[in-house]
Amino acid sequence: MARGRKVALIRGINVGRSKRVPMADLRALVADFGHADVRTVLNSGNVVFTAKDDTPAELATQIEKALLMRVDVTARVVVLTEAEMSAVMSENTLLDKADDPSKLIVAVPLAAGDCSKLEPLLDQEWDDDAIALGSRAAYLWCAGGILESRLPQTVSRALKEAVTTRNWATMTKLHELMAAGD
Repeated sequence: MARGRKVALIRGINVGRSKRVPMADLRALVADFGHADVRTVLNSGNVVFTAKDDTPAELATQIEKALLMRVDVTARVVVLTEAEMSAVMSENTLLDKADDPSKLIVAVPLAAGDCSKLEPLLDQEWDDDAIALGSRAAYLWCAGGILESRLPQTVSRALKEAVTTRNWATMTKLHELMAAGD
């Protein structure tokens, strides 16, 4: 695997009072592996960096182990390549329907092939909400808001919690930051 821009999406840190990780510590943790141009977005476990010659799975494992060893936080990590992130951004078929990026959720399974586990949800009725699938992510339109929608919890249960979510606005910022590093 060649050097390139990657994004690590860390599940469940800095949500509420548990699993607190300062972003400076997170940047240092990733940089200590020899990765370059390490940047965080928001305070919720989004790290963009230029990786050494490691696969996304190897990078995710490195970060998970380092979080546990250095800051005593257990958290699942998914790492996307620049190509995967571009696909996530281009495959969203809900953009015509979704008029508020904070209510449009991108659910990224930890395992690349797990989107297929969500196919049965496409046949269900979701009232004003909607779901669409891409090659690396599911898109959840939560018309009445995330807390009012059944979709996020249903997706999480279907993937047995092996998923992390971000809203469309955050994914757009991450994609822009990845492109700016070139």
